[in-house]
Amino acid sequence: MNGVTIGQAAAFVGVTVKTVRHYHKLGLVKEPERDSSGYRRYGSAELLRLVQVRTLAAAGVPLAEIGPMIDADSALFAAALADVERQLTERIEELIARRDTLRRLAEGDRALLPDRAVALLERLSGLGFPAEEVSAAREGWVLARALVPEGFDDYLTHVEHALDDTRFVALIKRGAEAAAWEPDDPRIAELATAMADHFLANPAHLKIVTGLQARTEAATRYKLIALHGEEQGSAAARGVALVETKLRAAGIHIPRPDTH
Repeated sequence: MNGVTIGQAAAFVGVTVKTVRHYHKLGLVKEPERDSSGYRRYGSAELLRLVQVRTLAAAGVPLAEIGPMIDADSALFAAALADVERQLTERIEELIARRDTLRRLAEGDRALLPDRAVALLERLSGLGFPAEEVSAAREGWVLARALVPEGFDDYLTHVEHALDDTRFVALIKRGAEAAAWEPDDPRIAELATAMADHFLANPAHLKIVTGLQARTEAATRYKLIALHGEEQGSAAARGVALVETKLRAAGIHIPRPDTH
């Protein structure tokens, strides 16, 4: 009659009977022999092993690693604990990052864009750009960051500097107004020429156009970003095409739909 039943052992250790049986199945705790009455009795040795397994499992040690850790000497046990601590630290950092992302989601733009991009969007609003234009910029930047992540930070730097130029700001505002024009409006060609001339005269601003060119599938990615939200044949799409044509004619590399 020495020892306790599996139910008592589970209660003493703080786990369920199902968990104890799972430990047996994995070989983490040896299953006691049955006594003369047909019951398995857990003595102090089995209870100690159960406590060790349960403590390590609760600390986040994978079950597959617990057996070798308990059976190892003190030096190997300490090294194994240090490795588990490192893994747990990495998991904690990942969970904190996920939590921060959830908090940023509640703030809108901050979940999908870096703080400096959000600040730029606020700056656009402060410069008098209409809400729909700021919204289009937001969506375009989210897409650009996903498609060409390696060039996005530099792109934001170019935009920050360009917004200090009142002539550039006026041109972009004019471009926003052009979205409401008819596709055959002659003003579109005039505006495209003015924009292309500005880019050519200001190489730093030109990088806003040339900077977001991916190394692979360049044409596909570029078009997805450049024509985001623009319907085919619209005034805005025609304006973009005219600017691109003028820049190519001046020797500027702009990806074409049929190139890579």
